[in-house]
Amino acid sequence: MRATLRQAARASVHLVLAAAMAFGSYIFITVLLITATGAAVLVGIWLVPETVLLIRRIAGAKRRLTASWTGREIPEAYAPLTGPLRQRLRTAVRDPGTLTDARWMAAYYGYAWLTVLMLPLWPVGLVVDGVWCALLGRRALVLPLIVRLAEVETAWSAALLRPSPKALLAQRVEQLTATRAGAVAAHGSELRRIERDLHDGAQARLVALSMRIGLAQRAYGADPDAARKLLADAQTQAEEALTELRHVVRGIHPPILTDRGLVGAVRALAASSGLDVTVRDDGVADGPRPPAAVEAAAYFVIAEALTNAAKYSGSERAEVVLARSRTGLSARVRDEGCGGADESAGSGLLGMRRRVAALDGTVRLTSPVGGPTVVEVDLPCVW
Repeated sequence: MRATLRQAARASVHLVLAAAMAFGSYIFITVLLITATGAAVLVGIWLVPETVLLIRRIAGAKRRLTASWTGREIPEAYAPLTGPLRQRLRTAVRDPGTLTDARWMAAYYGYAWLTVLMLPLWPVGLVVDGVWCALLGRRALVLPLIVRLAEVETAWSAALLRPSPKALLAQRVEQLTATRAGAVAAHGSELRRIERDLHDGAQARLVALSMRIGLAQRAYGADPDAARKLLADAQTQAEEALTELRHVVRGIHPPILTDRGLVGAVRALAASSGLDVTVRDDGVADGPRPPAAVEAAAYFVIAEALTNAAKYSGSERAEVVLARSRTGLSARVRDEGCGGADESAGSGLLGMRRRVAALDGTVRLTSPVGGPTVVEVDLPCVW
């Protein structure tokens, strides 16, 4: 009985909200008429994209209301309404999401009145249910009717508000375009970093090495001691140039990833981070390894997150969790520092996002003031 009452009360709340939205949608007919009239005489053509934005907000509110009942999110797929008026107008008219929302709104004017008419059944059903329970010792049928009405209403709304395949495809193309732009930018930034490291590091040391060898050759006959000293300096320069080259190579693809795998490489990274880092492996080291690009992206994100934690968090401890799932690899870095990480302040998070987005992955940052800071990465891959 209590479960039935709770379910019916929840259904009633849903129907009350749906009824309020229905009244609002009926009032919105005035806005539609004004927009249609203004567009017909061309004076109010600018109202079209603004009205489409309002419809998107109304449909978004209905998606959230429906999802609160069903427990399943209804995705949105809209082209952004940006740019000059002509571009915004063209987008508003051609976007498949506009047709989806217009179809839902037209149908909603037809079935929304059911929610309004059924609201009085809740107090009636409550009385009838009490009588039935008192006389017959069983539940009545009126309260489940309220629940069924809510289920029907949400099923219709979910079916009508679900984006069309064309809209989902357009959104996916938009995402891939942005991802490609980010990947190109990340690739260009990486090339500039490598060029800078080679120019300022290994190249400068090799030039100094060449000069010392030349001086040693000229001084070898007249001053063997000076030549030997120059050759010793040249050897030092050669060793330093090799160190710089190894550093550049590690920035491209760390050899330790190839030798030890991701878990072993992360453990070595944690040991040299300057923090007390706990590394937990949830199945990554077991079974087949992820693709090299996925391993490298996870490694560099963890390295950047630990570097930021050591520099800015003020914490002495951090935790790294690597986990395997059916759809890919996930990594989480958590520190107990001061929090307040800001992506726009040059924390390296933008570089993380671009590197991960190039593999169709996602990055989530949680860093409230006072901590903790958590960086979570999901990288899809086939094991």
